[in-house]
Amino acid sequence: MTSPTRLLLLGAGRSASALMQYLLRHAPAERWFLTVADALPAHLAPVLAAHSQYARAVPFEAENSARLDLLVAEADVVISMLPAAFHPAVARACLAHGRHLATASYVSAEVQALHAEAAAAGLVFLMECGLDPGLDHMSAMRAIEHIRGRGGRLTGFTSHCGGLLDPASEGDNPWRYKFTWNPRNVVLAGQGTAKYLEAGHLRIIPYQQLFARAEEVHVPGHGTFEGYANRDSLNYRVPYGLADIPSIRRGTLRRPGYCAAWHALVRLGLTDDSVNLANSAALTWYELVAGYLPHWPAPGWSLSALTAEYLGLAHNSPEMQRLVWLGIFEQTPVGRANATPAQLLEHLLAEKWQLQPHDHDMIVMQHQFDYERAAENYRLTSSLVVLGDDATHTAMAKTVGLPLGMAVRRLVRGEVAGRGVVIPTTADLYAPILHELAADYGITFTEEETHTGPFFA
Repeated sequence: MTSPTRLLLLGAGRSASALMQYLLRHAPAERWFLTVADALPAHLAPVLAAHSQYARAVPFEAENSARLDLLVAEADVVISMLPAAFHPAVARACLAHGRHLATASYVSAEVQALHAEAAAAGLVFLMECGLDPGLDHMSAMRAIEHIRGRGGRLTGFTSHCGGLLDPASEGDNPWRYKFTWNPRNVVLAGQGTAKYLEAGHLRIIPYQQLFARAEEVHVPGHGTFEGYANRDSLNYRVPYGLADIPSIRRGTLRRPGYCAAWHALVRLGLTDDSVNLANSAALTWYELVAGYLPHWPAPGWSLSALTAEYLGLAHNSPEMQRLVWLGIFEQTPVGRANATPAQLLEHLLAEKWQLQPHDHDMIVMQHQFDYERAAENYRLTSSLVVLGDDATHTAMAKTVGLPLGMAVRRLVRGEVAGRGVVIPTTADLYAPILHELAADYGITFTEEETHTGPFFA
């Protein structure tokens, strides 16, 4: 009898619960032995207790390169749920020991640089197999190939995704948002320049204006959202086979009103991660915000009123109501020393936006494909909405972890055709994964097609 395939999962954070459940569910039949390496392995004991024949937890600090090398050497396939910054080191260890790699993260330039060497070694570095990136690629490519198969020519592609809350779990939170994934990534979202195409014209939005230029997005059956442009949408033309498309835009979804209030935080400087304030932990939020204003509040003056005036907002505007709710105008210690403004904001929001045990999160993804066929214009709208079960078994964990687990299953079986750095834009990956998600988990896209008029070249 052949030895079990040794799977190594690096990191067991908030998005890994569904992934671990999937791997443990299939371990007996697939003959896998799973090692979960995490900084706090003790919290995994209840999860792995009933699976001791084919799973174990071991301690692991991501910064420990010697420990990483040892764990990778003992594995056959490495699955990384570590922060993206660690993936180049993981990929290099996989290359050194001849191990396949699978992650849910974007392909970085450092990992892409290993493509030729990994391909020559017959290895698969399967990247971007989570939600966004991941399910966005899979669902988009399925729809694009469907349109092309019917003789359609793509003229526009818009894609949005957001990790949000079920309305029943929003409570009195005026932001209508809580953390369901890495808080730091949320606080630093959009810090760069967003680029996309609109009617053949390059559109550029600097970070300082990004949240002021959100667009309305309607999702059938779930109401209206707002979406802000995400990163460099032009990068998706080649992988999707859309090199000549005149309009392409990818974005992130939030509830109405979020972006305008976040824009206020950007303008105040509270999302800045470039400067260490060297502040005392006793510094208050009042003092921090007041420090950003042109004039220190005189005795008896209202800091929130001065801030509203500085931002050009009405004192009782929805944006100011959201800022007041955060408590940034209060004499409350910021609670961290030697931090950047963004780190202090993250510390504050980690409490304010904490997912409670019985909260239900919600994933919303929508693609819109404009295309021409037989001298007529059409629009195909493909939407996905997934609800979480609780604060542990979240919709985010499902939609990140399940596609990754399914991709690993096919990788171990030898069903992935590509070599080197691979993303799930080919039918050998996206077709079975989308089928399994729909058949076994009820995670499925709903599609609506409309005729939008005659085509004029």
